[in-house]
Amino acid sequence: MRGVVFDIKEFAVHDGPGLRTTVFLKGCPLRCIWCHNPEGIKKFPELMFKESACIKCGRCFEKCSHEDCAPFGRCIHICPKGAISVSGKEYEPDELLFSILKNESIIKDGGVTFSGGEPLYQHEFLLEMLNLLNGRLPRAIETSGYSPSHIFERVINSVELVYMDIKIADDVLHKKYVGVSNDLILKNLEILRKSGVPCIIRTPVIPHINDSEEEKEKILMIVKNLKHEFLPYNHLAGAKYKFLGKSYVYDEMNSKGAFNNES
Repeated sequence: MRGVVFDIKEFAVHDGPGLRTTVFLKGCPLRCIWCHNPEGIKKFPELMFKESACIKCGRCFEKCSHEDCAPFGRCIHICPKGAISVSGKEYEPDELLFSILKNESIIKDGGVTFSGGEPLYQHEFLLEMLNLLNGRLPRAIETSGYSPSHIFERVINSVELVYMDIKIADDVLHKKYVGVSNDLILKNLEILRKSGVPCIIRTPVIPHINDSEEEKEKILMIVKNLKHEFLPYNHLAGAKYKFLGKSYVYDEMNSKGAFNNES
């Protein structure tokens, strides 16, 4: 069994109590138009190209003997300006465990947080990692809650803390801007509520989408009696899209005034 990780943040302070290691698993079933981690959407490793750093030398297109370069049709190691990188690395569970435990003495009072992407999208690998870490370090997840309920329930009962998003209360807007209905998410929220697992519900506040007082009140009604945080919008969210050859839909819609009277 192998998992695909696109980042490991050591000594993180915003993904749970204390100093932590945050592991970002690739792959997400949602398509939030404001996504802050577009490199985490696809499950497989993908090329990132910083065009502004490229000097057009063409060396990356010369014949290459590195096996890990073959999927990308160019050498990912030779660029003299570091314009090419790959988002995503495959790990065996024991290999990732070793990477995490190298800082065990420092993060023992904090722990490990699995984020994404959507960590439940690689649920088999995630559950194996949570099992390996059981009794070694406190475990947390950051999840959208969009996962088959039997998987969601297994995962939340394997951690000490759950961060879960409730992005939009209105189902029509949820389908439009997140790409799916929120029915399954709300069902899983109730499973989380009844489980008694410590949790914090988060809502990223996205201008023109879920920032109206009416929408906020609806969200607060949904999460009643659970700890909840509204998170500010990250205005640098679109910076990585160009590296992936993608456009940042939220910025395009915002610049065209496409959100008027919709939230």
